[in-house]
Order: sequence, then structure tokens, then C-alpha cells
Amino acid sequence: MKEKTNKKISTESYKGVRDFYPQDMFVQNYIFGIMRKVAESFGYNEYGASILEPADLYRAKTGDEIVNEQTYSFKDRGDREVTLRPEMTPTAARMVAAKKREFSFPLRWYSIPNLFRYEQPQKGRLREHWQLNADIFGVESIEAEIEIISIARAIMKAFGLKDGDYEIRVNDRKIMNYILEDFLSLSPAESHSVSKIIDKKDKMSKEDFADKIRSIVGEKSDELTNLLHSKNLEEFISLLPEKARTHQGVLEIKELQNKLAELGIKNTVFSPTLMRGFDYYTGIVFEIFDTNPENRRAIFGGGRYDDLLSIFGAEKIPAVGFGMGDVTTRDVLETYGLMPKYKPATELYICVLEEKYRNYARQLAQDLREDGLNVAVDSSGKKVGDQIKYADKNLIPFIVCVGENEVKNEELKIKNLKSGEETALKASKVYDFLKNKKS
Repeated sequence: MKEKTNKKISTESYKGVRDFYPQDMFVQNYIFGIMRKVAESFGYNEYGASILEPADLYRAKTGDEIVNEQTYSFKDRGDREVTLRPEMTPTAARMVAAKKREFSFPLRWYSIPNLFRYEQPQKGRLREHWQLNADIFGVESIEAEIEIISIARAIMKAFGLKDGDYEIRVNDRKIMNYILEDFLSLSPAESHSVSKIIDKKDKMSKEDFADKIRSIVGEKSDELTNLLHSKNLEEFISLLPEKARTHQGVLEIKELQNKLAELGIKNTVFSPTLMRGFDYYTGIVFEIFDTNPENRRAIFGGGRYDDLLSIFGAEKIPAVGFGMGDVTTRDVLETYGLMPKYKPATELYICVLEEKYRNYARQLAQDLREDGLNVAVDSSGKKVGDQIKYADKNLIPFIVCVGENEVKNEELKIKNLKSGEETALKASKVYDFLKNKKS
């Protein structure tokens, strides 16, 4: 027989994840609300899927590092290897490939999924987070990138950020692939390795970066380093071979920046070291980078991934999208003093002076709920002073106390707990009174 122990279970959550108390959920719902509102204003429709996916889905295109080192993968009881999704794009691609003949393109989809990565928790990065994914399928032209980046900028604006608070860094995998494979004559495996080094450039010293590049590129490493240190697109182009200066990747970046500027989006910056970690990107890549010294980091990003659906045996469907995480979003809102002020869902608290008036209080609350108000009735039986303190501590804005006079005269006194102001009115007028206070 197993012995009982008195060992207490810890109240701490699993490392790298969060508990969401009501005030945390208030912020989370605010963030999700802005994301949904902006995405839908551009004509995007919400979709969803299970957090469980076959592990092979991520091996095909996401990248070995993520699959081997950063996923929560396990075998189920049917001996199938499954993974808690680390990202949403492969899932969206799978869903589109499954029913592509039923769709009318272009598709405009968004989702706010729960994602999991087994990595070292740090500022802006946890093992579990939520992320807005917005994707457009079926548009080959640069118009897709323009629309997606416009959504990203609109979200930043909706949160209260100004264009000067961040920059939109852009690059093109086409021109980088040309430089690595054609200009430097690297093999596909060497190009892949160098792209991963470039992607992590800001996380290593200059010496370490130079040594890693030199070990693969050899005598042309200085030429690559000079390209990567270009201050702008013009300087970058001037360092390219003559025939590469009109490369498709270069032309796409120029066109993208020009057309975004015509829309008033003028804070784009060419960044030759921007690669984005996923292997499936095929063209323009971008990220939103916070320029505040207190939070200098990439907030979110995305790009074009035209070939991802091919892993399902489907015909090529061009696609562009981005992901915006809730953790980095919270960091940005805190940095700029833009966090929303907490308001409880409860709009009115009904205090009960004596037990015999509880039925009246319940009926009053039910009537008000049917009209659309959020109402709580005291169930503690405590003194009225304690009931009022409870409502005040929980930031409920209005209270009404029900006793003999209120029931007899059908007249209530609604008190604003913040200002202390009391208003006497008939029970039938409570809804209108509080509705006006909300508007």
C-alpha cells in the first residue's frame, strides 16, 4: 500500500508559462480585441485548429533547430509522434491545401492561437504564448506584402504607437539566396548554414560572427560582411556585381518601400541581415522593430512563403503573412505607457441589508441582466459596510443597497464609488441611468 505523504504541491506555474488572473485577462482580451478589430477591418476571417499536429508537419519546412530543440513532441498511445504547435503558419497551409478546390482565392485569414516552444524563458520570450497570425493566400504580386504590412502598421497605430516609435525592417530572401549561392558560390547546405548565422548576428560578438562566416565563406567573407553592414539599400546595391543590381529581389524591395511610402508608411528600413528563422520564406521578409532604448528588439514579423503548400503535394499557392505575439506586445505597451486601465466586467453591485430582501435583489439583478447589464448580488451576508468595501476593492463602479425602504418605495439610491455621488431613482430607470454612464 502506497504511503501517504504530507508534501505540498507547489502553487507556481510550469516554467515559462503564465497564469492569467482577472486583471491579466483584461489586458489579454484588450490585446486580442485590437488584433481582431484591425484584421477584420481589412476583410480577414478568423479560423482555428487544434494545438496538436503531426510532428512531420514541422520537419518539412520549419527548420531542424525548432523541431529538434524547441518543440514539445511526444508519442501518443497509438505510437504516433505529435507536437504541440510551435507556430501556426504550417497549420494554415495544411488547412488551405486540404480544401483548396472549395475556396475562392485570395483567402484572407487570421487566427490568435496558443503556441508552445521549449526554449529558455527571457524578456519577450516564454515557452507558451498567444500570437496573431494574419495571412493572405493566392496573390503573387507585391500587393500582398503591401496589404500585410499595412495591417501590421494599423495594429501598431490602434495600440497608440506612432510611426517614430518603431521601424519596419525589410529584406528579400531572393537577393540573399543569390548572394550566397551565385555570388559566393556556396552549396545549398553552406548557404543554409550561413543564413542561420546571419539570422543570429545580433546575438553574438563581431569577432565570433566574423569567424563563423569566414569558416564557411572563406576568402570572400569580407565581401559578404561589407554587404551585411550596408547602411541603406543604395549602399547595398553599389556593392553588388553590376548584373545583380537589377535582381528581382532588389526591385521588389524598391517597389515595396515606394508603394508603402505612397500610403504614408515611411518608416521602412532595408536590413540586409534580416533573414527570419523559418526555412519556408521565399521572398520579402519583414519585422517590426522597437526603437525605444528600453526595449530595442523585434516585436513581430513575417514574409512571403510561396512554396509551403508543396509539402502536401498541392500546387503552388502564393502566400504572405505575419505573426504578432502577446508577450512582446505587452512589453511594448508597458514601455510606452499604453497599458489599458483595468475595468471589471461587473457594472453594478447590489448590497443586501437583510436576508428577507434577498429575493427582491435577485429579481432586480435578473431584470437588469436581461436588459444587458453585468450585475452581481452580494451572497456573503456580511454587514453592509463590508459589502461596500468588497465592491470598492474589486473596482466595481456602482452599488445599490436593497432594504426595507427600497422595496417599499421601489426607489433606489445608486452610488458612484469613485466620486461618492448618490442618485435616487425608480428601479425601472436603473438601466437607462447606467447605460448613459457607460456611453
